[in-house]
Amino acid sequence: MESKPQAVRGAGRREWVGLGVLALPTLLLALDFSVLYLVLPRLSADLHPTAVQVLWISDVYGLLIAGFLIPMGTLGDRLGRRRLLLAGAVLFAGASILAAYSTGPLMLIAARALMGVAAATLMPSTLALISNLFAEPAQRARAISVWVACFMGGAALGPILGGALLTTFWWGSVFLLGVPVMVLLLVTAPFVLPEQRSEETAGRIDAASVLLSLGAVLTTVYGIKELAGAGRSLPAVTALVVGAAAGSAFVHRQRRLAEPLLDLRLFRRRPFSAGVAAMTLNSAIMGGTALLINLHLQAEVGRSPAEAALLLAPGALAIVVSSLAAPLLVRRLAPTHVIAGGMAVAAVGYLVLARADAAAGPLVAANVLIGLGAGPITALVTDLIVGSVPAAAAGSAAAISETGGDLGIALGVATLGSLGTTTYSGATGLTAAALVAAAVAVAIGVLTIAARPDRPTT
Repeated sequence: MESKPQAVRGAGRREWVGLGVLALPTLLLALDFSVLYLVLPRLSADLHPTAVQVLWISDVYGLLIAGFLIPMGTLGDRLGRRRLLLAGAVLFAGASILAAYSTGPLMLIAARALMGVAAATLMPSTLALISNLFAEPAQRARAISVWVACFMGGAALGPILGGALLTTFWWGSVFLLGVPVMVLLLVTAPFVLPEQRSEETAGRIDAASVLLSLGAVLTTVYGIKELAGAGRSLPAVTALVVGAAAGSAFVHRQRRLAEPLLDLRLFRRRPFSAGVAAMTLNSAIMGGTALLINLHLQAEVGRSPAEAALLLAPGALAIVVSSLAAPLLVRRLAPTHVIAGGMAVAAVGYLVLARADAAAGPLVAANVLIGLGAGPITALVTDLIVGSVPAAAAGSAAAISETGGDLGIALGVATLGSLGTTTYSGATGLTAAALVAAAVAVAIGVLTIAARPDRPTT
């Protein structure tokens, strides 16, 4: 006689309060991605950094997040996700204070680097904790959509909130936003977040694997950024070659280890591997076109950086709304249909963008359509990735998903950005990049449909 499968317990008040606690640092970490560009002129006038130091101040935060995501995701799986989350909160709060009161460019670079390492401990931990707090699929989908909405909302709020602070306070005030949020996390997390770890893989962390992982991701992202900024230069090519070699050595080592840093067998799961590919591609086209829209608004339409940020805000709001709506849509439609429909809407947005001229209206409308289409894929594919692996590997899955997103943004800026600037003549470059993005959006929809059977998440 076959035993009936055990019913999955639904989330209660404690789990939903826990989601609120995890949403705050998620919003803050995204905000820190976008707020710096607004304060660069002020801090440059005060600290007098060189041109190279300005680049490091701008890039070191995101660079170290990308590099440390995979090691920190695995570390959380083994040592405890709540424990790692709290350690990251302490480090982030301390580094934020150092950044706010930096007396020189080197001190600020070091503080931003520490903030990046801390953020890399927080991001996969928040998503992994959410995926385990909400075991029931429909509830998990709603919780992840809230997580995605907070991340996207934080990126949109960054320039607006930063501008408001700069009207009254000094440039360091934008970094102090993180301190009360992290204190609140430290006070509340022990009461509403259970500790989660994988007892089966709680062994030591292989130091060589960590170094190879860091080398592969850091040099690859750095090489892509150099390629986008300086073109085909010796530093860019060297970094990409080193990254490829480190990545190959990393994969070879993981196959030989009894307790690998990253379980490559996860990629044998078609929903997981296709989901990571879709996330990377979607991040690439969104990151690349966002850069070009911003440049077009300033160079062709004649708007200031602050005005451009405000004009881009409706698109970010559209992502927030559509990502929150995605779990409601999958009550009536298969997730693959929702994702494919979203990509179709995004493709229309890219086609509208391809016909943009020197007016701001078509760009804002195109950006809203892109946001409405991109929200469901961001929410549902994230759920697909973390929901397709065992609970013990949730941290690693979350880290891989977020690393794919970071690499995608870097690739999009390099490829679509280069395409746009190479062919740029008025709106010509924007047209070429938008047409490529529309084709990729359609391809993402097809890829996602092929990866998952049509079944509603109920």
